[in-house]
Amino acid sequence: MTETITPTRLPEATPPPPVEPPPVDPFGDDGDGGPPERPKLKKLRLAAVLLGLGFIALLSTVFGMMMAVAGDIPNLEDEVRFQRAQNSVLLADDEEGTQLATLADANRILLDENEISPYIKNAVIAIEDRRFFEHRGVDYRGIARALWADVTSGSVQQGGSTITQQFVKNALAAQGDRSVFQKLRESATAYHLERKWSKQKILTQYLNSVYFGNGAYGIESAMRTYFGEMNGHLDENGDPVVDPNTGEPPDFDEQPEALVATPAQAALLAAVIASPSAYDPVEHPEAAAARRDLVLQRMLEQEIITQEQYEESVGEDGSINYDQFPKPDEVNPPQPDSREPYFTTWVTQQAVSHFGAERVFGGGMKLRTTIDPAMQAAAESAVGQIAGIGPSASLVTIENATGEVKAMIGGSDFKERPFNLATNGHRQPGSAIKMFTLVRALQSGKYGPTSTFTSARKEIPFRAANGKKDVFVAENYESQYSGVASLATATIRSDNSVFAELGVELGTKNVAQTAEEMGIKTRLSTNPAMTLGGLKEGLTPLEMTFAYSTLANNGKRVCHEYASYECGPVAIDSVEGESKPERKTKEVFPKQVADSAKLMLQGVVTIGTGTQAQVSEVAAGKTGTTENYGDAWFCGFIVDYTTCVWVGYVDKVQPMLTEYNGAEVAGGTWPAIIWRTLMEQVIQIREQREAEKAAEEGGDEDDVPSTVAPGAAAPEAEAPEESAPAEPTEPAPEEEQEPAPPQEEPPPQQEAPDNPPAQPPEAPAPEGGGVEPETID
Repeated sequence: MTETITPTRLPEATPPPPVEPPPVDPFGDDGDGGPPERPKLKKLRLAAVLLGLGFIALLSTVFGMMMAVAGDIPNLEDEVRFQRAQNSVLLADDEEGTQLATLADANRILLDENEISPYIKNAVIAIEDRRFFEHRGVDYRGIARALWADVTSGSVQQGGSTITQQFVKNALAAQGDRSVFQKLRESATAYHLERKWSKQKILTQYLNSVYFGNGAYGIESAMRTYFGEMNGHLDENGDPVVDPNTGEPPDFDEQPEALVATPAQAALLAAVIASPSAYDPVEHPEAAAARRDLVLQRMLEQEIITQEQYEESVGEDGSINYDQFPKPDEVNPPQPDSREPYFTTWVTQQAVSHFGAERVFGGGMKLRTTIDPAMQAAAESAVGQIAGIGPSASLVTIENATGEVKAMIGGSDFKERPFNLATNGHRQPGSAIKMFTLVRALQSGKYGPTSTFTSARKEIPFRAANGKKDVFVAENYESQYSGVASLATATIRSDNSVFAELGVELGTKNVAQTAEEMGIKTRLSTNPAMTLGGLKEGLTPLEMTFAYSTLANNGKRVCHEYASYECGPVAIDSVEGESKPERKTKEVFPKQVADSAKLMLQGVVTIGTGTQAQVSEVAAGKTGTTENYGDAWFCGFIVDYTTCVWVGYVDKVQPMLTEYNGAEVAGGTWPAIIWRTLMEQVIQIREQREAEKAAEEGGDEDDVPSTVAPGAAAPEAEAPEESAPAEPTEPAPEEEQEPAPPQEEPPPQQEAPDNPPAQPPEAPAPEGGGVEPETID
């Protein structure tokens, strides 16, 4: 029997999951079954495509730019720019926006290339672009050299732009556009211009369009401004006189002033180009002279002048050779179209520094300044009290909370004497400088109002600049001493012996540092005599006012982008069509220090040497009188405003022994009286405006805060006694006089101030100079 076998069914196998095909790389899979290309290769292909597109775009941009700049060339001609220029205006800080001045290039005189001295041309090339005749508009070697100098020094040392580039930049500056594209456009224009114009034409038109400061726009205007009187071509009113070479009145059309420039004159004008503000021969003669001598050195190296000409042009031992350098009273700037020429000329210089001459004089700008017409009128009225007496007065008023200049008196007649005493008049500050020692002492934490000192004749040892030991003698006038005096009492009495000891103990360099941090721009001496006002170079009313306003503003220094110097006083508030700069505030010292210092300076006004500065609200300040009564100051503040007043003779340091009703002019006399007269009117102006504002808003006026700490009382002290002068071997300091009340009849002889009068200096200081006070015999 056959066995039947039944087959066993195996279990069904689970089918494998479907496998998705790999993604197709559009750039790598060519469909032939080969592996895809590597990612790195794909990125390189993408980069190559983008690079090609970018190159095409760059070529299009360059082509378009070259086409555009080709159309700019005719517009760079001096005559065309002169005709197209639109005047700019300066406006006052009032509701109406009163026009103060018109800024135009009407004073610019266009010269041909054969009407400019070769010395001027070569001086400019020597300092600005020594490869001018070698490059084609853009100097790549010069750029590399400047870049290397900047990198190795860690700061900007050289500029790489050529004269052609500078000319183009100046010509296009009125557009106010400094974008990257605009800079590329300027370089392209310079390159293109070199193929259209000759080198001489570029250089000539450049010199016709450069701003040289003090209102001098163009080389001919600069020569007339700085050297016209020196060369005998202008009289004291700026009018042409007899040419010393021909004996006939000069014909500037036939022989321009710029044609007869000497090497020294040419070098100075070339020096000013880099920065008309920093190298201003009037405001910064030492910096200008140093830069001029550098230009002369370059001219000598490049064999433009001889060794003999070089030695004739520079001064000996680093001093300024004034035979080849314009004195302040010899500078005759073009007469501005202005209601306030001293202020607006100063502001114009700042505007050019910020925006460029082409834009300022031809760009149709509207710049709102900080000057307050009502306060300016009050200031002019206040200084009018001494009209006809003999000495002049200068003052500046600053708003504490903003650092803005609200009033400025720079002189009495701009046409007759354009030198601005307020901004350029460096005179000895006398005891007004003691405020900085006071602040430094309080800031140190070691001293306070009740700290006591010995008030007696002192011999203070110190080491002189030559390394030798010396002694600084500090005395009070007529040997009047307190024996023991608190810091508050010494401040009220302006005690020389106390402040000399305190200043040396704190360190004169530290006192100078405090002054600079508060807003003093001038480099201060650090010899012991500086503690009493004996400085190598004096201070200006502008910087003194600004520094005092830092104290009035509770130790805060306030400024903004358009400040007159780095975080300095503000004169340009805003520009129409542009956003207003943000205010910057820097705390120099704590409010507690400010409160203590203000309290003690309040005592100076209530019972001290400045009683004639008392006004209808709390005021604080300090008097200053030099030993020979040649300079007298009062610097003080109320809650909203600070003002410094200087009184003295402009041309030289001349003792004022009888000009105050037959008595000496000390800080507590005419300066304090002028200050009081002005500040009373300022208070009235402020109160009237507050009342009008309150009426408009339907509310009450706010109470006016005090300038000192709430609830604080003025420090008590005995009636002020006069401090005395020092007899240092260093330049002698200065001091105050106890003021006398106003009298219609000449008063009896005043008590002498802290420093007795000295004989007039044998050699008068130049206008606005900073000659140290004479040592008392």
